[in-house]
Amino acid sequence: MTIRHQGQQYRPRMAFLQKIEALVKDMQNPETGVRMQNQRVLVTTVPHAMTGGDVLQWIIQRLWISNLEAQNLGNFIVKYGYIYPLQDPKNLVLKPDGSLYRFQTPYFWPTQQWPAEDTDYAIYLAKRNIKKKGILEEYEKENYDFLNKKINYKWDFVIMQAKEQYRTGKERNKADRYALDGQEKAYWLVHRCPPGMNNVLDYGLDRVTNPNEVKKQTITAVRKEIMYYQQALMRSTVKSSVSLGGIVKYSEQFLSNDAIMSGCLPSNPWITDDTQFWDLNAKLVEIPTKMRVERWAFNFSELIRDPKGRQSFQYFLKKEFSGENLGFWEACEDLKYGDQSKVKEKAEEIYKLFLAPGARRWINIDGKTMDITVKGLRHPHRYVLDAAQTHIYMLMKKDSYARYLKSPIYKEMLAKAIEPQETTKRSSTLPFMRRHLRSSPSPVVLRQLEEEAKAREAANTVDITQVMSKLDRRSQLKKELPPPK
Repeated sequence: MTIRHQGQQYRPRMAFLQKIEALVKDMQNPETGVRMQNQRVLVTTVPHAMTGGDVLQWIIQRLWISNLEAQNLGNFIVKYGYIYPLQDPKNLVLKPDGSLYRFQTPYFWPTQQWPAEDTDYAIYLAKRNIKKKGILEEYEKENYDFLNKKINYKWDFVIMQAKEQYRTGKERNKADRYALDGQEKAYWLVHRCPPGMNNVLDYGLDRVTNPNEVKKQTITAVRKEIMYYQQALMRSTVKSSVSLGGIVKYSEQFLSNDAIMSGCLPSNPWITDDTQFWDLNAKLVEIPTKMRVERWAFNFSELIRDPKGRQSFQYFLKKEFSGENLGFWEACEDLKYGDQSKVKEKAEEIYKLFLAPGARRWINIDGKTMDITVKGLRHPHRYVLDAAQTHIYMLMKKDSYARYLKSPIYKEMLAKAIEPQETTKRSSTLPFMRRHLRSSPSPVVLRQLEEEAKAREAANTVDITQVMSKLDRRSQLKKELPPPK
């Protein structure tokens, strides 16, 4: 029995039942499983019964877990109907004593392919009504009357099936009849639980698609798979020693920046109740820490991921009259992760500001990338500018980033960076001497500060046309000056 074919068609979110079934099968092993024997219940001898204490001890020895964990797992198995109690059927818990239990037959496991339909439940209630001569529990009477109205058009079939099953059951011996009745009752207690009992199989609405269903592959899917394998064959292979060496190098490089492995300076604010760590590592702090500035030199992604690093890099690009590159990259990021309802307006603004002929902050990209971008802007979406953004990103990474690390701007930032000293934990045994714990900075406040800083940066942007006009005026003045005598 597999979960793919028998369970997940109706319960795709309950893949954990496969592990429970494997454990239940081990329990039923005649050599290494739970000890079972015939037990007398009332006037009937029930075969293959076991006690709750034996089940609990087997789980502890088999899984090497504590008593409490084994108790929780045992209750879990009983609630899902893999084991059912004989003496108190409604109490779906595993009692660690001499209470008797039985294994449910695999036909009634919750991973069966057939669902618990109203017709089957109506036949079960009709059979109990015949057997008990109309004496049903209150919730069973309500369900019986409700189903009588709901499927009245085939109620004759329900009664006929109930009578036939009742007659067939009377022909069995008493032990088999008692075992089958207990199995059916345990099944419906799980699938149609009484009021006040937790329904463990309630997983919400049925999905339109089943993620575990084996679907027939289409020609398009097969072609994509072939293309993937062809590209994989063409890709250059790397030795495992080289890959492992890269992982070791990366780990050694980032070891000092790992707060778990190396700790954080000046101290962990959650332990020492000192907010200095948050203040020094704010997104747009005036003077960052030395460790933070050194991390910008690891790779370009570390620099551009840090808001303070981006701010410093933007200042450097303005000195080189190429600040529009980073501005375009940030606008593309805002387009991708911003409000979906404003995608069209943002795409048009980006085109007019950076891509249109004679744009105020025109960026230099190749003709092929420009054609792809312009065609995509006819039907704008979040990722319409990915080609142009990737081109500008690689341009900054390969050209501007290396010059930035050698520039006086980065060296000055590194020289001014703070090296916080480690602080010790402050504590007091007296309640009135303890400091009140502080919460971490609110993300809303940090977002507002970041937006204000961006607004100030935008107000101070350099207009290339103004710069060029100033240069032209200077050249004209030089030409108009009289030659020196």
